[in-house]
Amino acid sequence: MLDLNFRNKNGVLHIGGVSVESLAYKYKTPLYVYDQKLLKKTAEAFKENFKSNQFNTEIVYATKAFSNLYVLGLLNTYGFSFDCVSYGEMSVCLKAGIRAENIHFHGNNKTYDELSFAVDHHVGLIIIDSSDEYSLLNEILTDKKKQVDVLLRINPDVKTDTHQFIQTSNADSKFGVNIRDDNTKKLIKNLIENENMNLLGFHAHIGSQVKDLSFFEEEAKVMIQFTKKIQEEFSYRFTSLNLGGGFGCKENFDDDDLDLERLLRNYISIIESLVDDYGLDLTDIGIEPGRSMVGMSGSTLYRVGSIKKTLQGHPIVFVDGGMSDNIRVSLYDAKYSAFIANKMDCDKKKKYRVGGKLCESGDFLIKEEELAIPERDDLLLIPFSGAYTYAMSSNYNKLVRPAVVFVEDGKDFLAVKRQDIEHLIENDLYYKQDV
Repeated sequence: MLDLNFRNKNGVLHIGGVSVESLAYKYKTPLYVYDQKLLKKTAEAFKENFKSNQFNTEIVYATKAFSNLYVLGLLNTYGFSFDCVSYGEMSVCLKAGIRAENIHFHGNNKTYDELSFAVDHHVGLIIIDSSDEYSLLNEILTDKKKQVDVLLRINPDVKTDTHQFIQTSNADSKFGVNIRDDNTKKLIKNLIENENMNLLGFHAHIGSQVKDLSFFEEEAKVMIQFTKKIQEEFSYRFTSLNLGGGFGCKENFDDDDLDLERLLRNYISIIESLVDDYGLDLTDIGIEPGRSMVGMSGSTLYRVGSIKKTLQGHPIVFVDGGMSDNIRVSLYDAKYSAFIANKMDCDKKKKYRVGGKLCESGDFLIKEEELAIPERDDLLLIPFSGAYTYAMSSNYNKLVRPAVVFVEDGKDFLAVKRQDIEHLIENDLYYKQDV
């Protein structure tokens, strides 16, 4: 099992051997804090447990969950590939030292410039999302007289039990081509016959925060059956299948612990059996963890400001951040836990809401939590918030984006500097009235 490196020392939380008080003093708050040892153990868990003697396995980190030069460089040491959905994500990966051949280019609306960039920089794999995109890529490859390896993203119609905004495989999904659409076979035929593209196989993804292995088993079965059927129909051998990500990640203390190592071992066993049962000669099977790679290792540290009692509902503890550094509560109704990190020994607790400082009624980070009685300047920590927080942060209300720091064995490592006011206006131009 993967555990947080949290320790209570004299009532003050230490993460990776570093006190939250020293982190808040040194880097200010809000602050994203990553438990580097846990992140490394998580990366090792994926690498060591999703492997097979029957075929090659590929761990493709979904960079949208959390990316910067530091974390990309760290994960690159594990030999992973990297899933990118934009020019920006590809560019940052390349600047982090990731080889272009280890980049997979995803996205449902890739632009001409983005596809051209991927082709010119010899990105290893392009995942085609639609017939329109196929035509655009073919035009680019014809003009440049180049060839690329591709997968086709298939929507397998596997509906999960998660929030509708993080389901990606329903019949009305914006992603991929549906497995039941007659036009999908026409597109596959075009891809097979196209000399500019080498169709290696298919890609699928059923959504996020999936914790029931049966959904992944259903997806694998559907996609392996489909691969077998198409292979026989077109007399064409496929070598690759990417089953996407979506592995559930603990987000609050009430969530069940997910035994990631066991899930991965069971999943690979299921895939091996299915590949055998259908007689497929696949050489490469990939998965795409994002949230499950970084979510548990990241926490967000805030400083308490005002405490307010309202006529209804629990009192509100206000912190110096909010939806600008974690929009997931407002967007997905994500449910996090929190505690007063400098009062770990306090037994007296009351129920509170945790509100942000943004000028929006919906700017709450926690709807209900038992906390040690908070006072101004206390430190409040939200654990398990390492995914889609920094990545989705904004400058709403002209708040600066927090710093990102990694901690391990009593040392702290700054990964991203805190923004300052100059960053907020560096691209602004002054109004000049016509004379």
